Amino acid sequence: MSADTDGFDLISPEAYGERGVPHDQWRALRQLDRLQHYTPKGFDAFYPVVRHDQICEISKQPERFLNRFGIVLESQEQKQIIDSDQGLGQMRAIIAMDPPEHRDYRKVAASWFTPRAIDRIAPIVEESARTLVDTLVERASGGEGEGECEFANEIAAAHPLRVLATVLGVPREKEPQLLRLTNELFASDDPDLQRKGEDRTATVQALAMEFFELFNAIIEDRRANPTDDLATLLANANVNGEPLGLMETLGYYLIIFTAGHDTTKNALAGGIRALAEHPGEFEKLKRNPDLVASAVEEIVRWTSPVNYMKRVVAEDLEFRGQKLQKGESLVLFYASANRDEAVFEDPYTFRIDRTPNPHLAFGIGEHFCLGTHLARQSQRALLRELIGRVDTLELAGDPVHIASSFVVGLKQLPIRYRLSQATRLD
Repeated sequence: MSADTDGFDLISPEAYGERGVPHDQWRALRQLDRLQHYTPKGFDAFYPVVRHDQICEISKQPERFLNRFGIVLESQEQKQIIDSDQGLGQMRAIIAMDPPEHRDYRKVAASWFTPRAIDRIAPIVEESARTLVDTLVERASGGEGEGECEFANEIAAAHPLRVLATVLGVPREKEPQLLRLTNELFASDDPDLQRKGEDRTATVQALAMEFFELFNAIIEDRRANPTDDLATLLANANVNGEPLGLMETLGYYLIIFTAGHDTTKNALAGGIRALAEHPGEFEKLKRNPDLVASAVEEIVRWTSPVNYMKRVVAEDLEFRGQKLQKGESLVLFYASANRDEAVFEDPYTFRIDRTPNPHLAFGIGEHFCLGTHLARQSQRALLRELIGRVDTLELAGDPVHIASSFVVGLKQLPIRYRLSQATRLD
């Protein structure tokens, strides 16, 4: 496919819902020496950044390429809603901060997300994975040990939901509400997942109020009744000797849950699809469970749930000999970088033992994903349970993509599976 495009299919949620990620266009753009400038109908103008080395270079210069003007390339309709929104738009999340402020706020929760700290919640992660695979076993018990499920929602969404709701103090009975809210936030352009209502501004404000009421109740409770969980740490946090403000506290809850949930859910759903479509790789993983960690890295490279992040040029400058003007938007397409032929051997081949695998699925530089270790642990736990108890996987219907260009993935993944003989005998 030619690189000639107005950029619409690179950024349009509807295009992603219909066709998935635009790998052919990215491949053509990676062959060009200069960044292309696009003004797609209905969206702000932007430069797509599609090569691995370009994204690394930009990401490591946060003082020249800024986050504070927003990380999403909004449509004109979305900009109008944001300009009138007094809810979600007022919450301040660390992903939309620049240094030195970003570093100060990142320190608030950084210690909680280290590998050693994450080990404390391993029992929660493993119980969630085991319980969910138990449901697959029960559904397929008897006869030939075959079953079907809609994996994206029944398993992939449920697993990180339970883990994150637990550490953020969300009562179990409110988990369905939290799942609905995060779907409405990240898939606001998907007709099946968006919050219904004729007035988009009013629906966004109602969504913000529901998030506020849910998380504010937890914040107040953890201030009055502190425990040792992440919810308590955030509710009682200080930055530079001052208590964390309400909008910053709410922003922290919002980014940890929504970013942590949808990215892990979409990686799991896309990973299971890849394993079903590459049965040799699934069999390889079953024969050698030590490859689980490597398989997770290949899954996040392959699926790249965070498709892009926007950066805004801080001042007139040159980037590799090309003049960029203050205020212009760059869109860093991680999913393209993760197929870059200059970095990955056979990038369009799914290989669970790929090494090296310097993917950018968790970002790089100042804004490297804070929850990386938790995301990896969650995916490893579910994969270990599956390969120990499921013998084969295959698609039981056509996967359906979410109409979203920012966090991308599947909203439906029907699969058919067969239990291992030992599991059937149990």
